[in-house]
Amino acid sequence: MLVTHASSTYDARASTKRGVDEAVRFAKQKRIPVVYLQDDSPGEFYLMDDCLPDYRVLSKDGEIGFDIQSSHVYVAGGHLELCLSHTLHDVLGAWSRQSKRNLTVTYLMDAIYSNGKSIEESDRYYKDFLDFMSVVTYGRPGGEHWPKLTLLETMGIIAREEPGYEYLKRILPHFGRTLPPDYQVEMRVNDSASRVLRRAKERNAPTLRFHFVDSALRLTENEIFKLTGG
Repeated sequence: MLVTHASSTYDARASTKRGVDEAVRFAKQKRIPVVYLQDDSPGEFYLMDDCLPDYRVLSKDGEIGFDIQSSHVYVAGGHLELCLSHTLHDVLGAWSRQSKRNLTVTYLMDAIYSNGKSIEESDRYYKDFLDFMSVVTYGRPGGEHWPKLTLLETMGIIAREEPGYEYLKRILPHFGRTLPPDYQVEMRVNDSASRVLRRAKERNAPTLRFHFVDSALRLTENEIFKLTGG
């Protein structure tokens, strides 16, 4: 699990704190290595309750200075359009240099913050986005130049399924520039069926899947549901 710049320096209203804490808790329960990517922001501004990740790595812009061997990466924290985008492009770059296999990136949406940069004025939900931001930033002190909302809140503003999928496509890393075309690329939201974004020519081609999940809490609840036979 990569936790990128989970700091109130960038997420001033700490909108992602609960999501990040649940993400780290989930990873530790599943014995998934946790990596905090941190810049030079003051230590007291970092949001995580858990101060004992498996690794802390200095990362000024979300870059990764180490190799990624795992075929499944969970991402939390991070400015969706900036430092987290850098993290994900580095992940895909690392994978492109390895042997072909099925790959998954899981976005924990309540643990990721955004400034809505990818929302366009022509979108039907643009005004709803502006109204939401005006409420959550009302009366906040000056100097907070980049007010944020979580990716999950963005999906709540969009509300409808198809525009939601179109928005998520916009914010994906540029896989076409990184992974060879013999990879099939799919996207999935929570427990919905996967949608093919790029179809591979070969029937048994390896697949890169982008999986968007509301929260690590949802993953935990799904595990409990399976164990109880629900």
